[in-house]
Amino acid sequence: MSTVLVTGIAGFIGSSIARALLAEGAKVRGVDNLSTGSTANIEEIRSSIDFRNVDVLDQHAIDEACHGVDYVFHEAAIPSVPKSVDDPIGTNGPNLTGTLYLLEAARKAGVKRVLYAASSAAYGDSPELPKSETMLPAPLSPYAVQKLAGEHYLSSYTRVYGLETVSLRYFNIFGPRQDPSSQYSGVLARFISLMLAGQTPTIYGDGLTSRDFTYIDNVVSANLLAAKAPAEKVAGRVFNVATGDRITLLDAFAEIKRITGYPGGINHAPEREGDIKHSVADISAAKSAFGYKVVADLAYGLEQTIAWAKESVVSA
Repeated sequence: MSTVLVTGIAGFIGSSIARALLAEGAKVRGVDNLSTGSTANIEEIRSSIDFRNVDVLDQHAIDEACHGVDYVFHEAAIPSVPKSVDDPIGTNGPNLTGTLYLLEAARKAGVKRVLYAASSAAYGDSPELPKSETMLPAPLSPYAVQKLAGEHYLSSYTRVYGLETVSLRYFNIFGPRQDPSSQYSGVLARFISLMLAGQTPTIYGDGLTSRDFTYIDNVVSANLLAAKAPAEKVAGRVFNVATGDRITLLDAFAEIKRITGYPGGINHAPEREGDIKHSVADISAAKSAFGYKVVADLAYGLEQTIAWAKESVVSA
Protein backbone atom coordinates (compact mmCIF):
# COMPACT_ATOMS: atom_id res chain seq x y z
CA MET A 1 0.00 0.00 0.00
CA SER A 2 1.36 3.42 -0.97
CA THR A 3 1.62 6.31 1.43
CA VAL A 4 0.65 9.59 -0.20
CA LEU A 5 0.71 13.25 0.79
CA VAL A 6 -1.94 15.66 -0.47
CA THR A 7 -1.20 19.34 0.07
CA GLY A 8 -4.27 21.55 0.18
CA ILE A 9 -6.26 18.47 1.21
CA ALA A 10 -9.10 20.53 2.67
CA GLY A 11 -9.63 22.28 -0.65
CA PHE A 12 -12.09 21.41 -3.37
CA ILE A 13 -9.58 19.55 -5.57
CA GLY A 14 -7.33 18.17 -2.83
CA SER A 15 -10.22 16.60 -0.93
CA SER A 16 -11.56 15.01 -4.12
CA ILE A 17 -8.17 13.45 -4.88
CA ALA A 18 -7.90 12.23 -1.27
CA ARG A 19 -11.22 10.39 -1.51
CA ALA A 20 -10.15 8.62 -4.67
CA LEU A 21 -6.80 7.64 -3.13
CA LEU A 22 -8.52 6.20 -0.06
CA ALA A 23 -10.84 4.23 -2.33
CA GLU A 24 -7.76 2.71 -3.97
CA GLY A 25 -6.38 1.65 -0.58
CA ALA A 26 -3.69 4.28 -0.18
CA LYS A 27 -2.59 5.59 3.20
CA VAL A 28 -3.37 9.31 2.98
CA ARG A 29 -1.63 12.15 4.78
CA GLY A 30 -2.78 15.70 4.20
CA VAL A 31 -1.64 19.23 5.00
CA ASP A 32 -3.69 22.42 4.80
CA ASN A 33 -3.55 25.76 6.62
CA LEU A 34 -7.30 26.20 6.00
CA SER A 35 -6.83 29.66 4.47
CA THR A 36 -8.88 28.70 1.43
CA GLY A 37 -9.85 25.11 2.28
CA SER A 38 -12.40 23.91 4.82
CA THR A 39 -12.50 20.97 7.22
CA ALA A 40 -16.08 20.42 6.00
CA ASN A 41 -14.55 19.08 2.76
CA ILE A 42 -12.82 16.26 4.62
CA GLU A 43 -15.29 15.73 7.44
CA GLU A 44 -16.38 12.22 6.44
CA ILE A 45 -12.80 11.05 5.75
CA ARG A 46 -11.09 12.84 8.65
CA SER A 47 -10.79 9.64 10.72
CA SER A 48 -9.21 7.83 7.75
CA ILE A 49 -6.42 10.31 7.05
CA ASP A 50 -3.44 11.82 8.84
CA PHE A 51 -4.45 15.48 8.71
CA ARG A 52 -1.99 18.20 9.69
CA ASN A 53 -2.99 21.84 10.00
CA VAL A 54 0.24 23.33 8.68
CA ASP A 55 1.34 25.83 6.05
CA VAL A 56 3.39 24.91 2.98
CA LEU A 57 5.74 27.74 3.99
CA ASP A 58 6.57 25.93 7.25
CA GLN A 59 9.69 24.12 6.05
CA HIS A 60 10.08 21.91 9.12
CA ALA A 61 6.43 20.79 9.00
CA ILE A 62 6.64 20.04 5.29
CA ASP A 63 9.86 18.08 5.81
CA GLU A 64 8.05 15.97 8.41
CA ALA A 65 4.97 15.57 6.23
CA CYS A 66 7.07 14.14 3.37
CA HIS A 67 8.83 11.60 5.58
CA GLY A 68 7.91 8.05 4.55
CA VAL A 69 5.77 9.22 1.60
CA ASP A 70 5.76 7.54 -1.82
CA TYR A 71 3.75 10.09 -3.81
CA VAL A 72 2.88 13.77 -3.33
CA PHE A 73 -0.14 15.47 -4.87
CA HIS A 74 0.61 19.19 -4.57
CA GLU A 75 -2.71 21.05 -4.73
CA ALA A 76 -2.05 23.81 -2.17
CA ALA A 77 -2.24 27.31 -3.66
CA ILE A 78 -4.07 30.61 -3.67
CA PRO A 79 -5.81 29.99 -7.02
CA SER A 80 -6.88 33.50 -7.87
CA VAL A 81 -5.83 35.81 -10.68
CA PRO A 82 -7.45 38.90 -9.09
CA LYS A 83 -5.83 38.17 -5.72
CA SER A 84 -2.42 37.84 -7.36
CA VAL A 85 -2.92 41.14 -9.18
CA ASP A 86 -3.80 42.85 -5.89
CA ASP A 87 -1.06 41.14 -3.87
CA PRO A 88 1.69 39.64 -6.06
CA ILE A 89 4.18 39.33 -3.19
CA GLY A 90 1.71 37.80 -0.76
CA THR A 91 0.56 35.17 -3.27
CA ASN A 92 4.07 34.32 -4.43
CA GLY A 93 4.85 32.66 -1.10
CA PRO A 94 2.11 30.00 -1.10
CA ASN A 95 2.10 29.55 -4.88
CA LEU A 96 5.83 29.39 -5.63
CA THR A 97 8.04 29.41 -2.53
CA GLY A 98 5.83 26.76 -0.95
CA THR A 99 6.26 24.61 -4.05
CA LEU A 100 10.04 24.89 -3.78
CA TYR A 101 9.95 23.95 -0.10
CA LEU A 102 7.82 20.94 -0.97
CA LEU A 103 10.14 19.80 -3.75
CA GLU A 104 13.16 20.04 -1.51
CA ALA A 105 11.37 18.13 1.25
CA ALA A 106 10.30 15.45 -1.25
CA ARG A 107 13.84 15.14 -2.60
CA LYS A 108 15.35 14.70 0.85
CA ALA A 109 12.65 12.21 1.87
CA GLY A 110 13.14 10.02 -1.20
CA VAL A 111 9.61 10.54 -2.53
CA LYS A 112 9.01 8.58 -5.72
CA ARG A 113 6.90 11.14 -7.63
CA VAL A 114 5.38 14.61 -7.20
CA LEU A 115 2.19 15.54 -9.05
CA TYR A 116 1.67 19.30 -9.35
CA ALA A 117 -1.47 21.36 -9.90
CA ALA A 118 -0.27 23.62 -12.70
CA SER A 119 -2.52 26.10 -14.50
CA SER A 120 -3.72 26.79 -18.01
CA ALA A 121 -3.13 30.47 -17.16
CA ALA A 122 0.43 29.81 -18.31
CA TYR A 123 -0.72 30.09 -21.92
CA GLY A 124 -1.82 33.69 -21.59
CA ASP A 125 -4.05 35.27 -24.21
CA SER A 126 -2.51 33.89 -27.39
CA PRO A 127 -5.19 33.64 -30.12
CA GLU A 128 -3.91 30.19 -31.08
CA LEU A 129 -6.36 27.44 -30.18
CA PRO A 130 -6.35 24.80 -28.89
CA LYS A 131 -3.69 25.35 -26.25
CA SER A 132 -0.89 22.83 -26.65
CA GLU A 133 1.97 22.09 -24.27
CA THR A 134 4.41 22.85 -27.12
CA MET A 135 3.29 26.49 -27.26
CA LEU A 136 5.53 29.16 -25.79
CA PRO A 137 4.04 30.22 -22.43
CA ALA A 138 2.89 33.84 -22.14
CA PRO A 139 1.55 34.35 -18.61
CA LEU A 140 -0.42 37.55 -18.06
CA SER A 141 -1.02 37.64 -14.31
CA PRO A 142 1.30 37.17 -11.31
CA TYR A 143 -0.67 33.99 -10.53
CA ALA A 144 0.13 32.60 -13.97
CA VAL A 145 3.81 33.50 -13.57
CA GLN A 146 3.92 31.81 -10.16
CA LYS A 147 2.34 28.59 -11.39
CA LEU A 148 4.51 28.50 -14.51
CA ALA A 149 7.65 29.03 -12.44
CA GLY A 150 6.52 26.09 -10.31
CA GLU A 151 6.46 23.92 -13.42
CA HIS A 152 10.05 24.87 -14.19
CA TYR A 153 11.10 24.02 -10.65
CA LEU A 154 9.50 20.59 -11.00
CA SER A 155 11.18 19.82 -14.30
CA SER A 156 14.53 21.00 -12.96
CA TYR A 157 14.21 18.68 -9.95
CA THR A 158 13.69 15.82 -12.37
CA ARG A 159 16.72 16.73 -14.48
CA VAL A 160 19.09 17.71 -11.68
CA TYR A 161 18.07 15.44 -8.79
CA GLY A 162 16.20 12.59 -10.46
CA LEU A 163 12.96 13.30 -8.56
CA GLU A 164 10.06 12.19 -10.76
CA THR A 165 7.66 15.10 -11.28
CA VAL A 166 4.56 15.68 -13.39
CA SER A 167 2.84 19.03 -13.94
CA LEU A 168 -0.85 18.93 -14.80
CA ARG A 169 -2.22 22.14 -16.27
CA TYR A 170 -5.80 22.36 -15.06
CA PHE A 171 -8.43 24.13 -17.17
CA ASN A 172 -11.29 25.75 -15.20
CA ILE A 173 -12.18 22.99 -12.77
CA PHE A 174 -15.66 22.82 -11.24
CA GLY A 175 -17.71 20.42 -9.17
CA PRO A 176 -19.16 19.63 -5.74
CA ARG A 177 -17.46 21.17 -2.69
CA GLN A 178 -16.19 24.17 -4.61
CA ASP A 179 -17.01 27.04 -2.25
CA PRO A 180 -19.13 29.58 -4.17
CA SER A 181 -18.71 32.20 -1.44
CA SER A 182 -14.94 32.30 -1.82
CA GLN A 183 -13.32 35.00 -3.94
CA TYR A 184 -11.15 32.21 -5.38
CA SER A 185 -14.02 30.08 -6.67
CA GLY A 186 -14.67 29.50 -10.33
CA VAL A 187 -17.42 31.27 -12.23
CA LEU A 188 -19.69 28.21 -12.48
CA ALA A 189 -19.78 27.74 -8.70
CA ARG A 190 -20.80 31.36 -8.26
CA PHE A 191 -23.40 31.18 -11.02
CA ILE A 192 -24.99 28.07 -9.55
CA SER A 193 -25.10 29.40 -6.00
CA LEU A 194 -26.63 32.73 -6.99
CA MET A 195 -29.14 31.30 -9.45
CA LEU A 196 -30.39 28.68 -6.99
CA ALA A 197 -30.94 31.54 -4.54
CA GLY A 198 -32.82 33.53 -7.18
CA GLN A 199 -30.11 36.17 -7.34
CA THR A 200 -28.63 37.70 -10.48
CA PRO A 201 -25.09 36.58 -11.38
CA THR A 202 -22.52 38.85 -13.00
CA ILE A 203 -20.45 38.27 -16.11
CA TYR A 204 -17.26 40.29 -16.51
CA GLY A 205 -17.16 41.46 -20.11
CA ASP A 206 -19.54 40.65 -22.95
CA GLY A 207 -20.07 37.00 -21.99
CA LEU A 208 -18.44 35.70 -25.16
CA THR A 209 -15.36 34.70 -23.20
CA SER A 210 -14.99 30.94 -23.60
CA ARG A 211 -13.53 28.29 -21.34
CA ASP A 212 -12.75 24.58 -21.31
CA PHE A 213 -14.80 23.89 -18.17
CA THR A 214 -13.59 20.62 -16.69
CA TYR A 215 -15.53 18.55 -14.16
CA ILE A 216 -13.58 17.44 -11.09
CA ASP A 217 -13.80 13.70 -11.91
CA ASN A 218 -11.54 14.30 -14.91
CA VAL A 219 -8.89 15.96 -12.73
CA VAL A 220 -8.97 13.15 -10.19
CA SER A 221 -8.64 10.55 -12.94
CA ALA A 222 -5.72 12.42 -14.53
CA ASN A 223 -3.82 12.59 -11.24
CA LEU A 224 -4.23 8.88 -10.50
CA LEU A 225 -3.25 7.89 -14.03
CA ALA A 226 -0.21 10.21 -14.07
CA ALA A 227 0.95 8.84 -10.72
CA LYS A 228 1.01 5.29 -12.11
CA ALA A 229 2.42 6.00 -15.57
CA PRO A 230 5.94 4.85 -16.54
CA ALA A 231 8.56 7.45 -15.66
CA GLU A 232 9.94 7.52 -19.20
CA LYS A 233 6.57 8.76 -20.43
CA VAL A 234 5.78 11.44 -17.86
CA ALA A 235 8.71 12.43 -15.62
CA GLY A 236 9.63 16.10 -15.93
CA ARG A 237 6.81 16.80 -18.36
CA VAL A 238 3.75 19.07 -18.48
CA PHE A 239 0.28 17.93 -19.54
CA ASN A 240 -3.06 19.62 -20.12
CA VAL A 241 -6.01 18.32 -18.11
CA ALA A 242 -9.31 19.39 -19.65
CA THR A 243 -12.05 18.20 -21.99
CA GLY A 244 -10.90 19.58 -25.33
CA ASP A 245 -14.16 21.50 -25.76
CA ARG A 246 -15.10 25.09 -24.86
CA ILE A 247 -18.26 27.01 -24.13
CA THR A 248 -18.94 30.74 -23.73
CA LEU A 249 -19.97 32.15 -20.38
CA LEU A 250 -23.33 33.13 -21.86
CA ASP A 251 -23.95 29.57 -23.03
CA ALA A 252 -22.83 28.16 -19.68
CA PHE A 253 -25.25 30.55 -17.98
CA ALA A 254 -28.05 29.36 -20.27
CA GLU A 255 -27.33 25.71 -19.47
CA ILE A 256 -27.35 26.36 -15.71
CA LYS A 257 -30.56 28.36 -16.13
CA ARG A 258 -32.15 25.39 -17.88
CA ILE A 259 -31.16 22.92 -15.17
CA THR A 260 -32.00 25.12 -12.19
CA GLY A 261 -35.12 26.76 -13.58
CA TYR A 262 -33.74 30.18 -12.70
CA PRO A 263 -36.15 32.78 -14.13
CA GLY A 264 -33.95 35.88 -14.18
CA GLY A 265 -31.26 37.48 -16.30
CA ILE A 266 -27.63 38.37 -15.86
CA ASN A 267 -25.60 41.47 -15.07
CA HIS A 268 -22.52 42.62 -16.98
CA ALA A 269 -19.45 44.32 -15.51
CA PRO A 270 -16.16 45.49 -17.08
CA GLU A 271 -13.60 42.82 -17.95
CA ARG A 272 -11.07 42.16 -15.21
CA GLU A 273 -7.37 42.80 -15.61
CA GLY A 274 -5.40 39.60 -16.25
CA ASP A 275 -8.37 37.57 -17.46
CA ILE A 276 -7.93 35.52 -20.64
CA LYS A 277 -10.50 35.77 -23.45
CA HIS A 278 -10.54 32.24 -24.87
CA SER A 279 -9.18 28.92 -23.69
CA VAL A 280 -9.50 25.33 -24.84
CA ALA A 281 -7.03 22.50 -24.45
CA ASP A 282 -5.33 20.01 -26.71
CA ILE A 283 -5.42 16.88 -24.53
CA SER A 284 -3.66 14.51 -26.94
CA ALA A 285 -0.38 14.46 -25.00
CA ALA A 286 -2.06 13.25 -21.81
CA LYS A 287 -4.00 10.66 -23.78
CA SER A 288 -0.80 9.33 -25.33
CA ALA A 289 1.41 9.42 -22.24
CA PHE A 290 -0.87 8.02 -19.55
CA GLY A 291 -4.19 7.07 -21.12
CA TYR A 292 -6.14 10.13 -20.02
CA LYS A 293 -9.68 10.45 -21.30
CA VAL A 294 -12.70 12.56 -20.47
CA VAL A 295 -14.74 10.57 -17.95
CA ALA A 296 -17.40 13.26 -17.35
CA ASP A 297 -18.61 15.93 -19.78
CA LEU A 298 -19.92 19.41 -19.02
CA ALA A 299 -23.61 18.47 -18.99
CA TYR A 300 -23.06 15.62 -16.54
CA GLY A 301 -20.81 17.78 -14.39
CA LEU A 302 -23.34 20.59 -14.17
CA GLU A 303 -26.12 18.18 -13.25
CA GLN A 304 -24.01 16.64 -10.47
CA THR A 305 -22.77 19.98 -9.18
CA ILE A 306 -26.23 21.55 -9.11
CA ALA A 307 -27.68 18.48 -7.36
CA TRP A 308 -24.96 18.73 -4.71
CA ALA A 309 -25.54 22.48 -4.33
CA LYS A 310 -29.29 21.95 -3.81
CA GLU A 311 -28.62 19.27 -1.19
CA SER A 312 -26.14 21.52 0.57
CA VAL A 313 -28.74 24.32 0.81
CA VAL A 314 -31.31 21.91 2.27
CA SER A 315 -28.88 20.49 4.86
CA ALA A 316 -27.42 23.88 5.82
